[in-house]
Amino acid sequence: MFLALKEIKHEKLRYGLIIAMIVMISYLMFVLMGMMLGLANENKAAIDTWDTQTVYLNKNANDNMSQSLITSDQLKDKKLNGHEALVGQAPVVMKKVQGKSLKESAQFIGLNSNQYIAQKNIPLAAGRHAKNSSEIVVDESLKAKGYQLGDKVKLNSSKEQYKIVGFAKNSQLNVAPVVYGRLSTWKTLRGVAPQVVASGIISNQSEGANRFNDLEHYTANQFIQKLPGYSAQNNTFAFMIGFLMVISLVIIAVFLYILTMQKMPNYAVLRAQGIPARYLVGTTIHQAVILMVAGICGGLILTLLTTWLMPMTVALVLDWPLIALMVVVLILLGVIGALLPVRMILKIDPVRALNG
Repeated sequence: MFLALKEIKHEKLRYGLIIAMIVMISYLMFVLMGMMLGLANENKAAIDTWDTQTVYLNKNANDNMSQSLITSDQLKDKKLNGHEALVGQAPVVMKKVQGKSLKESAQFIGLNSNQYIAQKNIPLAAGRHAKNSSEIVVDESLKAKGYQLGDKVKLNSSKEQYKIVGFAKNSQLNVAPVVYGRLSTWKTLRGVAPQVVASGIISNQSEGANRFNDLEHYTANQFIQKLPGYSAQNNTFAFMIGFLMVISLVIIAVFLYILTMQKMPNYAVLRAQGIPARYLVGTTIHQAVILMVAGICGGLILTLLTTWLMPMTVALVLDWPLIALMVVVLILLGVIGALLPVRMILKIDPVRALNG
């Protein structure tokens, strides 16, 4: 470790450039991870707040709740228990009636006020829950876009006006803010037949497919994975992060290899003086660890500054256990990259190196 630090202090510019590259790569990795988690959260945040364990949809809905319609005949007079709730989903355009003209695309979620989601699983950031069909609760992200408590809005081309009485925490679905209202309002917006009762059934308990035989059964994870674009988006980000990890491995290996080649005469002298090869190998590995740790710390600092300066409208979520895992993987990749010059050190012949 002593020799590793002395070399880094002596060659500040060379090692500084390596650290700078690792800083930028780790920073990009952490930001990409944050964006992946942020967009994933905007896809499913509302589903998580409902404490979803089981989902039932129409079998012909192509795994999409907004395209699903459940009729009373499909329920076959089965009564929902206290852990189940009817949910109606419809994409809407919300338009502010008074003051500054505002339009926002959103996902309308119709609920039955007597079921568990409406009663317990809409966490409020401000205001109160809706008491009637003319009141709505919207996601708190709409605050930043100009909406306030008491605002009157219209949904799609409906002439009915709805009053915003509350802002809900973490209420996004399909990368859009959620507007909570009544099932009766959802039926009006969708223009469905009287026998249609909802888009889906959500349960906060694990239930079997035979609970509703005429409906398609999903676990919470299966349903989330089938959200439009969810898996493709996560796979794309994961590929980019994995590619950056490979780049970091190549960078540390190439730089240490070049530096080791330049220091071969020095290492030959040390070997001739009786310094064991394992000491020089340890020095190279220590250098790799120091460079990776310094670069990762710089990347973390830049990431924290980015999250602090980033506006609320940008989806960026930091998962510290996942970041800790990425840090460990990066350090291990640095050690693996150091094994390339290690092979050269082990093969040093002091006499030949000095004569050369």
